[in-house]
Amino acid sequence: MFQVTQKQFEDYIADALDALPKLYQEKLNNVVIVAEDDPSPEQRTKLHLHGGMTLFGLYEGIPLTRRGGNYSGVLPDKITIFKNPTQASANTEFDLKEQIRHTVWHEVAHYYGLDHIDIHARE
Repeated sequence: MFQVTQKQFEDYIADALDALPKLYQEKLNNVVIVAEDDPSPEQRTKLHLHGGMTLFGLYEGIPLTRRGGNYSGVLPDKITIFKNPTQASANTEFDLKEQIRHTVWHEVAHYYGLDHIDIHARE
């Protein structure tokens, strides 16, 4: 397991966001991106995660493809990147940065309404 400080982890997330293609950066509005240590019990229950199931990131909100004309005045969507599971999967700094990059892309893609097949195809 490769460990970093909270600041370093957040910096790696920022780097991953900066590395996204401009197309995906341009319309990333009304979404907050945070780093948390682990998924909350409520998040784990909502996603039916049990035992040793791992979650690196989570998108919570209404994807752009599902927003209608009346979409306004809502709280920001939220993307959470989970530090402890991500670190546990990495043996080196490179591994950690790559897992963060992959997770950030995956969750941003959900914001855009992409499903898992589309996410992997565009990766």
